[in-house]
Amino acid sequence: MKIGTKEFHLEHKTYIMGILNVTPDSFSDGGKWNRQDAALKHTEQMIQEGADIIDIGGESTRPGYEPVLAEEEIERVIPVIEKIRQHFDIPISIDTYKSTVAKAAIAAGADLVNDIWGLKYDARLAGVIADAGVACCLMHNRSQIQEHPYENFMEDLLMDLRETVQIAKNAGIKEDRILLDPGVGFAKSYENNLEALRCLEQCRQLGFPILLGASRKSVIGLTLDLPVASRLEGTLVTTVFAVMKQCSFVRVHDVKENVRAVRMAEAILY
Repeated sequence: MKIGTKEFHLEHKTYIMGILNVTPDSFSDGGKWNRQDAALKHTEQMIQEGADIIDIGGESTRPGYEPVLAEEEIERVIPVIEKIRQHFDIPISIDTYKSTVAKAAIAAGADLVNDIWGLKYDARLAGVIADAGVACCLMHNRSQIQEHPYENFMEDLLMDLRETVQIAKNAGIKEDRILLDPGVGFAKSYENNLEALRCLEQCRQLGFPILLGASRKSVIGLTLDLPVASRLEGTLVTTVFAVMKQCSFVRVHDVKENVRAVRMAEAILY
């Protein structure tokens, strides 16, 4: 799979997507990297530590988040994308569900669109991705989980992801441009999140590379009774599970430690 200028060989390999939140209010690191100089420095650090992709987000999607206007999101992310593209040769992902933000980000140099709504929020986003020919990561999510609970969680999750894939195909997104994300921490109970982690291999049955984003999330905090800043060890366990379940990517905050965990797990397995 090619993302930007980099070829990703997905057989028996798990790659690291480093998180760069340029927001004032993200659940884990809000306000730390929302200045251009700080964002560039952190990007350089993540690359040195072994990140394969940098995922840039301009809107927090933590539980109870306040949506921001597309114009504000664009103002946050575009200068950072442009600076990273000028200074570093690494694939860039834009973490957005808005078509106008994605279009601007792609024009600025983004190589992948990471959509937490699986193309079900903004009907125009699939067309933007298809027209640009960039890769996309499409996540499982639901907007009305209380009114429409799961009947069989994993069956419903896979059904929802199949719907997302069909939206992508109908818009002209090529299959070799698609990653899927089970959406740990989104529209799921604590038990649902554990099941999603336990059953990651079922997502691979859909025939697409899988990205796992569980870094520092509440399922870890609830399990270990720990605040966000103390969830590294729990995150590393989910990363090792991702390797064991042959996920192609993990999206993480702590790049160095997760790179080491991936390498060790791959050495044992392969």
